[in-house]
Amino acid sequence: MEINLNKLLLSLSYTLDFIEMDVLGVTSNHSKRVAYIANILAKQLNMNDEERFDLVACCILHDNGVTEYMLKEAIKTNSSKRKLVLENFKEHCIISEENLKEYPFLTDVTNVIKYHHETYNGKGFFKKQKNEIPLMSSLIFFGDHLDNVFNLKDTNYNKIENIDKYVRGHSGKLFSPEIVDSYFNVSSKPCFWLDLKDEFISDAIRRNIPNIKMKKSWKQIEKITKIFSLIIDKKSTFTLRHSQGLADKIETMGKYYDKDEIEILKLKIAANLHDLGKLAVSNDIIDKQSKLNEKEVYLVKQHTYYSRISLSNLVGFEDITEWACNHHEKLDGSGYPFGLKAEDLDFNSRLMTCLDIYQALMEERPYRKGLSHGQSMEILKDMANQGLIDNKIVEDIDIVHCNDSLTL
Repeated sequence: MEINLNKLLLSLSYTLDFIEMDVLGVTSNHSKRVAYIANILAKQLNMNDEERFDLVACCILHDNGVTEYMLKEAIKTNSSKRKLVLENFKEHCIISEENLKEYPFLTDVTNVIKYHHETYNGKGFFKKQKNEIPLMSSLIFFGDHLDNVFNLKDTNYNKIENIDKYVRGHSGKLFSPEIVDSYFNVSSKPCFWLDLKDEFISDAIRRNIPNIKMKKSWKQIEKITKIFSLIIDKKSTFTLRHSQGLADKIETMGKYYDKDEIEILKLKIAANLHDLGKLAVSNDIIDKQSKLNEKEVYLVKQHTYYSRISLSNLVGFEDITEWACNHHEKLDGSGYPFGLKAEDLDFNSRLMTCLDIYQALMEERPYRKGLSHGQSMEILKDMANQGLIDNKIVEDIDIVHCNDSLTL
């Protein structure tokens, strides 16, 4: 399959931004604005297309380790202090770098994400300075810092004057003089500031990023989306293996049904990304120890809609989007977010639903221990008898689980 990986990342960044909005308190479309600024300045600095392509990817993914670090440290802190905790410890930079070691970058981006909080004068987390800092890291820092300080989605003449003054005053301190010079070469154009607005940023970045397409097998694409499944699952201690567990089960059942290799890989991709929209749901709700109230249930039910919005514009992902985003629909129309009915749900959507429920039942949750296979099957069979999920698939899950040659 021919694919532009940056367009894939931009689609997925819609939900990645929710992590930073929830945990760090940044503005919407933050990673897109960072990518836009860094790419425009990199072009001024004569970076080649491959380098700028990788720079955009690094910008979008620069804080991918926030969810994992939050579990390790910030979750111990009340929500009002989480931003301070996360922004003042370097571990999230290390985790973010480590998570992407398998990502197929075109150039050498070693330490780019790790050092994205380094300042030109050496007062960052790792005390790197000047030429010790990769140029890509400095560009990410520049865009990230300005958007955090000034909220660049909303600018006016006076704010732009203040930004210019701030950038000029921190040249040779926070920022490389070379980057500052490049900034003033582009910031005098009205389009630079207009492009940063929420309503224009997506189109602006697509217009300006290098259009590099590459041949990737479905196996390679599955490997890339697995990176996102790890980010998704690490949002909560109770979902640390949910997406991976679902992907393993969907592969086993795919083989049981004699599906071909490509269809199984696409089902695994759907499993990897099925809870992408949960990044838009606050951890205060996901990790709540008691029963959710009606408002919280309403917010949780939005997550599959966010997943669909993120995936719907990806060419070649049409069937994957359906399988991933229908996993809370029910055969009688009582599911969400669209209330689809049996005639609207194909076999793979039904399979995803049954296995997602089965996987979730066997996992520990804040309000209960994980259930056994037998206990989980009782619930699944009861749901099938009520006409909510596919009875034949439920029976097959039980058969496969009991078969020693195929272990769920």
